[in-house]
Amino acid sequence: MDDKNINESNINNDDDDFVIGKGFEISETPETVSCKKGKSKHSAGKSAVKTVVWIVSIIVVSVGLAFGVIFAGADYMGIGFGRGTECVVEVSKGTSTKAIAEQLNECGAVKIPVLFRLYAKLKHYDSQFKYGVYNFNNEAGYEALSQMLIKEGSAAESARVTIPEMSTVDDIAKILEEKGVCTKADFIEEVQHGEFDYDFVKQIPGEKVYYRLEGYLFPETYDFYSYESKECAHLAVDKMLKTLDSKLTDKIRESFTKGGYTLHDGMTLASLVELEAGGSPEEMANVAAVFCNRLNNKADYPKLQSSPTQKYPYGSGKYDTYKSDGLPPGPLCSPSFNSIKAAAEPSKSYDGYYYFVTDAQMKFYYNKTLNEHNATINRLKKENNWIGDK
Repeated sequence: MDDKNINESNINNDDDDFVIGKGFEISETPETVSCKKGKSKHSAGKSAVKTVVWIVSIIVVSVGLAFGVIFAGADYMGIGFGRGTECVVEVSKGTSTKAIAEQLNECGAVKIPVLFRLYAKLKHYDSQFKYGVYNFNNEAGYEALSQMLIKEGSAAESARVTIPEMSTVDDIAKILEEKGVCTKADFIEEVQHGEFDYDFVKQIPGEKVYYRLEGYLFPETYDFYSYESKECAHLAVDKMLKTLDSKLTDKIRESFTKGGYTLHDGMTLASLVELEAGGSPEEMANVAAVFCNRLNNKADYPKLQSSPTQKYPYGSGKYDTYKSDGLPPGPLCSPSFNSIKAAAEPSKSYDGYYYFVTDAQMKFYYNKTLNEHNATINRLKKENNWIGDK
């Protein structure tokens, strides 16, 4: 009992020690003072770190802004940043200011397209830009570029040209020269050595093919500029390559890959389909199937035996698939989109067929064996319907 009272008394006294206003005074002990001083130093340290961080942040932002202003100013004036070369830009009729700014950016004349667009908008130049071909100097500023787009557009004459399907490089060169677009020599030079930024151009085995871009100049009707031979030859080739690039969809590229072909193989196969099918879209996928069957069964059918390859290039035998195995080194002509699609997606209805032949009316006959193939030919000959006799 006594112990309990003592404990309760101690507890009450302890509680009273922390009650202010009962005649007791709380004084700071040395330990308390020391503790507070330590806390003060810690707080001061945090404040110092925060201050340094803010200062550094302000410096970084300021430097970034300063660099941005300098970069924008240099772009506006057309100085620095690897400039000083010439670039050719073709602005088609109806091209937007945004597209023009992107074209200028691609050729290096403008580094900040959105800034050029804003400048053109504020100066009311954007509605005055004209289509045409421009030879820009990369050191020209926004004002000089704008004035060229306003005053020098529409200066180039143009010619409407149709490139037929199955055309060869030589065929196209002749057409362009006749239409006054460029000379044959300048066109061939661009075909062989011109610089074009397309992935499929980089994949072409230039040392093996007769013409580097044979088969890649898409057949279509174009409006080509005709003001200076060399530049117009380059622009003509680039426009045909750009059209092909738009036709080579991801689906077509993926189909070639799944079939075990490179894009160059696919274009080569497409040219054979174009020539063998004779421009008959309904037969192209079937013809492609026969060629693919042979390519996938090289043990039994190592040679494609495609007749057009015996004649290209000019009977030299370098592309002759009766003499060499597999595909020829490259395309033989410019295939249509139907042929490209057929090469990418051959008919599944003709799996197991390794031969085809046409009669005098260009009707196709497909066979699985050589005996069946020869029997078809003999029948057509008896009927006087064999193309070889025409």
